[in-house]
Amino acid sequence: MSGGASSPVTAAERQAVDRYRWTVLVAATTAQIGTAVLYLGVGVLAGFIQERFDLSGAQTGLLITAIGIVPLFALIPVGRFLDHHSERAIITGGALLLGGGMALASMVDTYLVVLLVFTAAGAGYATAQPGGSKVVAAWFPAEERGVAMGIRQTGLPLGGALAAAVLPWTAERFGVDAALLTAAFASISGGLLFYALYRPAPLAAEPAYRFGRQLRSLLAEFRIRTAMWAGLAMVSAQFALLAYLMLYLRDVHEVPLTRGAWVLFVAQMSGVAGRVVLARWSDQIGAGRLRAVLTAILASAAGAFVLAAIPGGIPLGALYVLAAVVGFWTFGWYGPWVVLVAEAADGQAVGLTLALAMTANQLGLVAAPPLFGLLVDLADSNYRPAWAALGFALVLTASRVNAGDRHHPPGAERKV
Repeated sequence: MSGGASSPVTAAERQAVDRYRWTVLVAATTAQIGTAVLYLGVGVLAGFIQERFDLSGAQTGLLITAIGIVPLFALIPVGRFLDHHSERAIITGGALLLGGGMALASMVDTYLVVLLVFTAAGAGYATAQPGGSKVVAAWFPAEERGVAMGIRQTGLPLGGALAAAVLPWTAERFGVDAALLTAAFASISGGLLFYALYRPAPLAAEPAYRFGRQLRSLLAEFRIRTAMWAGLAMVSAQFALLAYLMLYLRDVHEVPLTRGAWVLFVAQMSGVAGRVVLARWSDQIGAGRLRAVLTAILASAAGAFVLAAIPGGIPLGALYVLAAVVGFWTFGWYGPWVVLVAEAADGQAVGLTLALAMTANQLGLVAAPPLFGLLVDLADSNYRPAWAALGFALVLTASRVNAGDRHHPPGAERKV
């Protein structure tokens, strides 16, 4: 056959591609679950590490900050890298780095060294979120992208739920080191499975853009700026729950850490449902992705105020119900949010666009847990001011998102 002419795609080949995208979705979701077991497992294990090293609330929050600090600076370079190189090697490499670092942390017996190891290992997580989201955006058409992205994003709360179900039990019976090794195994396994199953999307073209110009263009785009504000606030709420819900239940409601882990498990599993339901809702409603995110912000604010207001010692069953409701919104918002960001890229620089928006998320992850812990410390282990402050921050964010939504209705064209 002469060069330059391409063979037409047969119906059988098209069907094979259509079927394989679901294999890609399973691989991306599994990789996310593996990294999330580890990444969110640090928050789940925070109480056990706190007891082991006799830490304050702020020091406990720094554990979350440590694992999240490098992605704060690495996400944008990783996003550009994803736009020009194979997601297969990048995502797998990140999972192996994250898992290997946690395996090393299991051998450390000094708090300061644990912080340093967590910091280095956290670099591996910079590839997980933008990489997996870019994979789904490339393989699925717009009419299926919301639900596909929602399914893929269940990997984060599913991993958190698995961490809540398994890691505290492991830490209590075999020690924190065994729990860290278990989390490391999950991350490494998920990365290797992704490497074995993933293939690049057909006809995927490498975007041509100048980095500085594209970055300035994205920052000037309303949808990106709004998504960054929303992500910053909601990740702050998400990681406040992850790091302190079990401690709050122990200190205020006298719920042991292992029992509190099951309350967190319920919140995470409710968030799994939330990611699919809210993403699907955003596919269908006329108001679009941003309205679904705004609803989640307001519901999460209400949940924070309820946690601030309820007295200690309420029945455990009521705590489970509250966790399910709060978890649905506070962990579920990410489904429509990440589709909003991916679609704002309009097919160009998807990796960079996702990475830029997720950098704001990472700032919330880094700043919120130690600040929340500091408020608890300053209030003499009273959690009410910290939950109330979180609620007010979410309300302020909702007002900003709502104002922007009125001035830039869904379907407005990008002006880039």
